[in-house]
Amino acid sequence: MVMELVFNEEDLPYEEEILRNPFSVKHWLRYIDHKKDAPKNGVNIIYERALKELPGSYKLWYNYLKLRRRQVKGRTILDPAYEDVNNAFERSLVFMHKMPRIWFDYCQFLSDQCRVTRTRHLFDRALRALPITQHHRIWPLYLSFIRKHDIPETAVRVFRRYLKLCPEDTEDYIEYLTSVDRLDEAAVKLAYIVNKEDFVSKHGKSNHQLWNELCELISKNPDKVRSLNVDAIIRGGLRRYTDQLGHLWNSLADYYIRSGLFERARDIYEEAIQTVTTVRDFTQVFDAYAQFEELSLSKRMEEAAKASNSTEEDEVDLELRLARFENLIERRLLLLNSVLLRQNPHNVHEWLKRVKLYEGKPHEIINTYVEAVQTVEPKLAVGKLHTLWIAFAKFYEDNGQIEDARVVMEKATQVPYTKVDDLASVWCEWAEMEIRHENYDGSLKILQRASVMPSRKVAYHDETETVQMRVYKSLKLWSMYADLEESFGTFKSCKSVYDRIIDLKIATPQIIINYGLFLEEHKYFEEAFRAYEKGIALFKWPNVYDVWNTYLTKFLDRYGGTKLERSRDLFEQCLENCPPKFAKALYLLYAKLEEEHGLARHAMAVYERATSAVLPEEMFDLFNIYIKKAAEIYGVPKTRQIYEKAIEVLNEDNTREMCLRFAEMETKLGEIDRARAIYGHCSQICDPRVTSEFWQTWKEFEVRHGNEDTMREMLRIKRSVQATYNTQVNMMSAQMLSAASNVSGTVADLAPGAKDGMRMLEAKAAEMAFEERSATAPAAAQVKGGNILFVRGETQGQDRDGTDTTRVVNPDEINIDDDDDVDDDDAASDDEQEEEEMPVEKQSIPSEVFGSLKRKKDDDSD
Repeated sequence: MVMELVFNEEDLPYEEEILRNPFSVKHWLRYIDHKKDAPKNGVNIIYERALKELPGSYKLWYNYLKLRRRQVKGRTILDPAYEDVNNAFERSLVFMHKMPRIWFDYCQFLSDQCRVTRTRHLFDRALRALPITQHHRIWPLYLSFIRKHDIPETAVRVFRRYLKLCPEDTEDYIEYLTSVDRLDEAAVKLAYIVNKEDFVSKHGKSNHQLWNELCELISKNPDKVRSLNVDAIIRGGLRRYTDQLGHLWNSLADYYIRSGLFERARDIYEEAIQTVTTVRDFTQVFDAYAQFEELSLSKRMEEAAKASNSTEEDEVDLELRLARFENLIERRLLLLNSVLLRQNPHNVHEWLKRVKLYEGKPHEIINTYVEAVQTVEPKLAVGKLHTLWIAFAKFYEDNGQIEDARVVMEKATQVPYTKVDDLASVWCEWAEMEIRHENYDGSLKILQRASVMPSRKVAYHDETETVQMRVYKSLKLWSMYADLEESFGTFKSCKSVYDRIIDLKIATPQIIINYGLFLEEHKYFEEAFRAYEKGIALFKWPNVYDVWNTYLTKFLDRYGGTKLERSRDLFEQCLENCPPKFAKALYLLYAKLEEEHGLARHAMAVYERATSAVLPEEMFDLFNIYIKKAAEIYGVPKTRQIYEKAIEVLNEDNTREMCLRFAEMETKLGEIDRARAIYGHCSQICDPRVTSEFWQTWKEFEVRHGNEDTMREMLRIKRSVQATYNTQVNMMSAQMLSAASNVSGTVADLAPGAKDGMRMLEAKAAEMAFEERSATAPAAAQVKGGNILFVRGETQGQDRDGTDTTRVVNPDEINIDDDDDVDDDDAASDDEQEEEEMPVEKQSIPSEVFGSLKRKKDDDSD
C-alpha cells in the first residue's frame, strides 16, 4: 500500500517546523494533534514519518499503536487490518522490547484475535525479553488466556512454569486441575502444600481445611488418584488431627468402598470403632458403618429379588450380610462402653456397666472382671474400686463357687486402696458372705483377722501408711464385729470387743448405748452404767447428749428413788455444761425425779433453774409447766412470783399472754386491783391497732368489775399508748389515710372538708373524745339505748365510811352530776380532768352528739 502525501495550506507551518526540528517529539506531537481530524491515513503517515526520525520514542510508539487498535475496533477478526496492526507491534518491539506495556497491549490484542499458538509464543517472547521483576504484569494475562481455551496440557505446563515464580498461587493451580478433571496431579499438589509447614493460603484456609479437602479428594476419586498412597496419607492425618478421627476414618473407609474393596472397608470400620476415644467420633464411625452394612444388605436383596433363579450360595451370602448387620446393631452399647473405657480405663462404674452388658455370658463376664481388676489403678480409680472386687466375688458366689469367691476376697484385701473405709467394706462383705452360707465361726475369724493390731503403732489418718496397717481402727469394721459377737459369740468375747472399741477411742455415742443395752440385757447393770460413764468421758456436748439421756433414763428406771443422792449428782454433773438446746428434757427429767422421790422445794428449785437455762423460745412452755406444778403443790397464790418473773424475761408476745393469764388468775381470786394493775403494766407493750384483743379483754374486765373512773383511766391509757406508737411519721400517715377513708356521721359534721389533713385529725380527736364520754356515761343517762351497765366488784362492798353497799343498786339511780355534797376541790378536779380529756383545739360540739345526757346536765345547771 502506497501512502500519498497530501498537504494543505494549514500544514505548511507544521512542515516547516519539522524540517527545522526533525528530532523534536514536541513538534511531531503538535503536528499530529493538528491532523487528528484528518483521514486516518493522514495521521498514520505523520506517525510513520515521526517514528522514522525518532524510532526510540516510547511516547510516539504507544500513541501510534493505541490509535491503530482503535481504528480496527469493531471489525471482523478476519480483516487484514488486524495483521497490519500486528506488524506495527512487531516493528515497535524492535526498539521497545524492554517496555512491558507494549508487550502487554500486544498480548491482549493478539489474544482477542483467538490466535492461540501465536499468542502463546508471544507471551513466551515477552517473558524472555522482560526482566523477571516485570513478569508479574504478564503472568495474569497469560493465565487468563490459557484458562479461556481448552488446552489443558499447555495450561498445565504454563502453570508449572508460573509456580516456579509464585508458589503461593498453588491453590489456583489445584483449582484449575480439579476443573479439568486432572485429579491425580491436583492431589499431589494439595498434598505438597499440606506438608509444607510455611505455606500460607491466599484464600485464608487453614492447614486443617486443606487436609480435609485432600482427604475428600482422594477418598472420593480412588480411580483417578494413583500417584499417592491414600491409606498412608489418611493414617498420617489420624495421628496428626486427633480431633477429627471420625471424619478421617470415614474418609479412609469411603476410599476402599469406592475402590470396590468392601472387606477392606469393613476392616477399616472395625479398626476405627476399636480405636476412637470420643463418643462423637464413635457415633460418626458407627453411623457410617451401619449405613454401609444396610446399603450392602439392601443391594444384595434387590439383586436376589431380580434374579430368577437364586442359588444356595446367594442365600448364604444374604444370610451372612444380614447377620453382620444384626451383630453390629447388637454390639453398639458394648462398643460405646469400650470407647468410654478407652477414655478412662480406671472408671469403675463403666467396668461394672460392661459386666451387665455381658449378662448371660459367664466367660466374657469373668474375663471382663479379670481385665478390670488388672487395669484399674487404686490411686487413679474413678468410683469405688472395692465394689468391683465385691461384685467379682458375688458373681462366683451366685454361681455356687464359694471357694473361688473366697480367693477373690482374699486378693481384694491385699489391694492398696486409697481409703481405709474401702478395705473395711471388703472385710465386712467377706464376713457377710460367710454368714449367708451359715459359716458363722468363719465370719468371726475373718473380722478377728481384720481387726488385729499391727506390730507397730500407726496413726489412722497417716496417708503414708497403707490401709492394711490402719484398718484396725475402722469403726465400720468394729461395729460389724460387735454385732456378730452379740449374735454368735459369748458374753465375754463380745464385752472384750466393746472394751477394745472404747480403748481405741473410736467409739460413737451409738456404740456406747449399744454396749450399755447389751450389758443390761445380760443383767450387768452396774457394768452398763460404767460403760455409759466411759462414753461420757469420751465425748463432749452436744454428742454426749444421747449417752446422758440414755444413762439417766436407765438409772432412774433401775433405782428410782433408792439412790436419790447419786441420781442428783448425776443430774448436776450432766447439767453443769449442758447447752440450752438440750437442757429442757434433762431438767424436766430431773424435776420429775424430785417430784416423785424427792422434796417439793427441790423440784421447784429445778423448775426455776430450768426457766433460765433453756432456749428463749422454750421458756414460755417451761414457765407454764412451772406455774402448773407450783399451783398443784403450793396453791395458786404461790404462782404470783413465777408470773412476775415470766413477765420480766419473756418476749413481748409471750409476756402479753402471760399477763392475761396472770390477770385472769387474780380476777378469779377476787384481786381486782391487782388484775387492773397487771392490765396496766401489760398495756405498755400492746399497740391498740395490733393487739385489739387485749384491749377488748381489758374493756370487758372493766365492764364487769370497774366503774366510770376505772373505764376512763383505761381509755386514757389506751390513748397514751396509741400516741406512743404513733410517733413515727409513717404511722401518722397511715392514721390520716384511715381517718380520711372512714369519715362519716359526727366526724363529717365536725370536719366538712374531709380532704384537709388537719381537719381530719381534729375530727378524729373529737370522735375519740365522744367515744370516751359515751363509754363513761352512766346507765341512767342511757335508759333506752345503753348496753354497758357497771356492777360493783366483790372487794368494794363497803364505802369509806363503812356503810354496807353490797345491795343491788338500780342503774337508774346513778347520776354523776347530782351529788350536792361534792366540795369545791372535787368539782375543780373534775373540771381539770374534763379539760385534760378535751382535744388540744377547743371547739363547740353540737348538742346532738351528747343526746339526752347533755339536756339533763343543762337542766341540773339551771
